[in-house]
Amino acid sequence: MAEIGPISSVGEEAVVINGNGRTLMPGLIDAHWHTMMIRQTPEQMLFGDVGFSNILAAAEATATLMRGFTTVRDLGGPSFGLKQAVDLGVVPGPRIWPSGAIISVTSGHGDFRPMVDLPRESSKPLSRVEQVGGAMIADSPDEVRLRVREQLMQGASQIKLTAGGGVSSPHSPLDVSTFTPEELRAAVDAANNWGTYVTVHAYTSEAVRRAIDAGVKVIEHGQLIDDETAKYMAEKDIWLSAQPITEEFFGNMFPPGSDQAAKAQEVISGSDRLYQLAKKYHLKTAFGTDVLFSEAMARRQGEMLVSLKQWYTPAEILRQATSTNADLLQLSGLRSPYIGRLGVVEKGALADLILIDGDPLINIDLLADSENIRVIMKDGKVYKNSLE
Repeated sequence: MAEIGPISSVGEEAVVINGNGRTLMPGLIDAHWHTMMIRQTPEQMLFGDVGFSNILAAAEATATLMRGFTTVRDLGGPSFGLKQAVDLGVVPGPRIWPSGAIISVTSGHGDFRPMVDLPRESSKPLSRVEQVGGAMIADSPDEVRLRVREQLMQGASQIKLTAGGGVSSPHSPLDVSTFTPEELRAAVDAANNWGTYVTVHAYTSEAVRRAIDAGVKVIEHGQLIDDETAKYMAEKDIWLSAQPITEEFFGNMFPPGSDQAAKAQEVISGSDRLYQLAKKYHLKTAFGTDVLFSEAMARRQGEMLVSLKQWYTPAEILRQATSTNADLLQLSGLRSPYIGRLGVVEKGALADLILIDGDPLINIDLLADSENIRVIMKDGKVYKNSLE
């Protein structure tokens, strides 16, 4: 991060932008995003027109970029086509590290099938959510291996499994551990063969430990882990991809009295303890938001980043959303879809930059409102310049 004078965009005609002492920093990175599942509703995902869903996702990709998030790690959904459109300049949007379909067991977090789809038989077609690439159901090591390889074939940069129960899912209690050790190892082996890694959705200590023992490198969430498990993560050099799941953002997401609302409250109650444990054991901690099915919540992406001030200094927050998240992306190795360094402002790095009207090291709240981001550049191209 630096106070700057002129900066130039890269292209056929260079454009000089005078920063006038404003603050230049790397583009923001969201390490847990769902590019395809933000503006559509669960009903649209399960029953709606696929073309409409893609148009919604394209519009949200542009909105994400215009909030200053120039890169996202997509952790579930058929984002391969949208990524191609963004990379070709058809649609403005962030760089996308895609996982492809969430891989779940029957009844797990990621299984959104209605009961009429049961029992599952090999002679029946795939469920709607599987057909559109939102999630894939796998109930043996061989099935897991197949579904992982299918995502890699389509261009996945990392693989996402659901190792425990979830809040929004209709069939999975929070306390359950889903994949067996053998199934988790099958996913890890398939990903390792392609030089990349597995990340898992998991809240509880049991689900987290089982995943780590199988070779998983990143834990998503973790709000219900205990002290010993946090220590175990540190000893094994495991990444924590955490989200500020707090009352402020998620307290009213589900109907009062519903099973999902009760699960949400349990996770919310564990957020403070999770961040305290992450600091206590110096866990490698990434920032993400995990927004699903809510355009209104997506608009608060910057607010969610700023809310980390309950636990971290402004400098620590900025590091999480830039250089630390960039380090996490590099776990994909040769499966990383982009060549070059992100998360820093230095010669030779990818030109993903934002210009802030003020100093976020002094006032981190500036990042809560995208109007304070006066210039947004991705790959040397200026997508926003409100200084003109």
